Amino acid sequence: MKLYKNINIRQITILITVIVSVLSFLIIFIFWNYLTEVWRLIVLIPLIALNFLIVRFFIEKYVFRKVKLIYKLIYDSKKDKISDDISKESLEDVNKRVIEWAENTKKELATLKSLEEYRKNYVGNISHELKTPIFSIQAYLYTLLDGGLYDEKINKDYLKRAVDNTVRLQNIVEDLDTITKLESGQVQMDFRRFDIRELVEDIFKDLKSMARKKKVSLKFKEGTSKPFFVLADRDSIRQVLTNLIVNSIKYGKDGSTIKLSFYDTESEILTEVSDNGLGIEEKHLKHVFDRFYRVDSSRSRKQGGSGLGLSIVKHIIEAHDQTINVRSTINIGSTFGFTLKKA
Repeated sequence: MKLYKNINIRQITILITVIVSVLSFLIIFIFWNYLTEVWRLIVLIPLIALNFLIVRFFIEKYVFRKVKLIYKLIYDSKKDKISDDISKESLEDVNKRVIEWAENTKKELATLKSLEEYRKNYVGNISHELKTPIFSIQAYLYTLLDGGLYDEKINKDYLKRAVDNTVRLQNIVEDLDTITKLESGQVQMDFRRFDIRELVEDIFKDLKSMARKKKVSLKFKEGTSKPFFVLADRDSIRQVLTNLIVNSIKYGKDGSTIKLSFYDTESEILTEVSDNGLGIEEKHLKHVFDRFYRVDSSRSRKQGGSGLGLSIVKHIIEAHDQTINVRSTINIGSTFGFTLKKA
């Protein structure tokens, strides 16, 4: 390509023509002594000039034009090849970007669809959860206003039921407010060093009466009598443990046992709340931490829960940059385990 760009065809033509002419002179020189002066002037000198012109014309017209064409073809082919390579590379790059865009768009659409489905379920669930106690309160109050207030057999009972439903309504609103604050980061965690086993002992004392009514035993796993110090927000972890233990009491079998276990790892303390109650079906396990999700809706509402307890538990543990999990087997029991940073 450089050769074609730099060569001056006319200069090369003249050079080769001169070389051919010199050779002609050599031939003439050989026969010079055999010719008379007349022939030398008449024949040889014009012959030399004519030879020079003919050779030059022939070389330029038939040889170097071909050479020029060859070089041009070589140059153009290389140029086209480079252009084709660039075009091919460009097309492949564009195609790759289009595929990536399509895949990303597909993922975004799937995410949006999932979020929309979640939003619909969430709005439906919260509407149902709020309407249930509101309708109950209205029914009891309307009955009292229609004359039941003067009936000693029902007035106090209906008033108590109305109050119970207002408490349930209040609990739902407070739990929703707690989740909103946790999600938005408005809850400031006070991380301190404390013994989580000692905290569980206090919770056992608070829940002793509730456990006794269902004949449920609250125990520690053998070999966990020593302190287990963690770095966490004590009040929020108290709420986590209380929710987990209360759930085990409420939804477990009468006469079952709830066991607290602690495992000391290299950098964390694993706490597990286990029971030998009814257990949870595998299809429900991935949803137990969802808002308002109930394994048994009628049974759960009868117990008076807001349906937000486990969701709050999950948010609190995640606010500690830790994880919570559950494993369960029907008619054998369930185990909820979460980690906290070891102090």
